[in-house]
Amino acid sequence: MVSPPDPVAAVQQYIAAFNKGDAAAMAAVCTDPMSILDGMAPHVWHGPTATQDWYRAVLIEGQHLGAEGYHVTIGHPLHASASGDAAYVVVGATMTFELKGKRVTQSGASLTVALRRLSAGWRVASWAWTKGSASVD
Repeated sequence: MVSPPDPVAAVQQYIAAFNKGDAAAMAAVCTDPMSILDGMAPHVWHGPTATQDWYRAVLIEGQHLGAEGYHVTIGHPLHASASGDAAYVVVGATMTFELKGKRVTQSGASLTVALRRLSAGWRVASWAWTKGSASVD
């Protein structure tokens, strides 16, 4: 894995891995421990396997609800700052997925990410997803 050159690149790398369904690649761009705050119950995941645990929960809930094919698109940073080895990035986001055969678009979401610069490069330490408005296409 190539080390992300800046905090925004680390966020983009994480999202690209999510879009490929690659939990191991997502985890590789994270710190240990990692924290996730999401609208999906139980809402908080924390620890060395937070990313994998969260992604497994996404797939289980998706199977239960009839949802699949998740894809997230992020925009240019609404906020991006770094101070020493800490960074904070906020991006607008849109998620699309299939729900019982119908395409759903969740627009107006945001992803807020705290990152740490380690010797291997920038790593995601924590993220929070704020849901947007969902519409059926």
